Amino acid sequence: MRYIILAAGAGTRLHPITLRYPKTLFSLTRDRTVLEYMVESIRATDPKAEIVVVVGFQKELIERRIKSVIWVHNPFYAVTNSIASLWFARDFLDQEVTILNGDIVMSRALMSDIVTQHTEKPFVLMDSSILRDGDYNILADNDRVVVMSKALSGYSGEYAGVTKLNAESAIRLCKRIQEQVNDGIYNSWYEDALVQMIFEDHFELFIKDVASYQWTEVDNVDDLVHAKKIYAKDNPLR
Repeated sequence: MRYIILAAGAGTRLHPITLRYPKTLFSLTRDRTVLEYMVESIRATDPKAEIVVVVGFQKELIERRIKSVIWVHNPFYAVTNSIASLWFARDFLDQEVTILNGDIVMSRALMSDIVTQHTEKPFVLMDSSILRDGDYNILADNDRVVVMSKALSGYSGEYAGVTKLNAESAIRLCKRIQEQVNDGIYNSWYEDALVQMIFEDHFELFIKDVASYQWTEVDNVDDLVHAKKIYAKDNPLR
């Protein structure tokens, strides 16, 4: 199966720590970084995985650490957002694909049970246990996404940074982000394109609740501590 990891951002919310160092290379242990563990976990549960990594900020540092992946470069990472990074990887949106934010650390169980499994319908991961202070959140109606946004005052859970698409929905998303980039909309999240598809094209996007699994987005020092604990639980002898 194919995976696209979005790792081009500069991690500005973690300044000054990330002024010269990408947060995807934060250390979980002496010899494992956030991004290395994501790639390692994908390969452990899907040995035939095709992994595409979109880089931008400090790309040379990342490329030295990660081996045997397909590299895509977003040279405009400083003035764009994830929709542009995915646009640069648009040639890989022609079949079933899993799109992951590069700063996510998750348990091996979540990776094997959901993330690396084939899907017949498009869905996003949502954590229904997070109903306050979520970052990018989801309002759902039963198992379907109504809207995703940073501006929701009430929501069903926090988006967990992973989108799984079947071939049809991947092609539809590719067309949509091409349209938005052509219209000069390149400083937004690619997930916003999915929301536009829901509102304008009657696109059905489903949720998979991962509240029973361990995961975190690494946006601050507390998140990094949590990420280290997730890694340690899955790798007690390392």
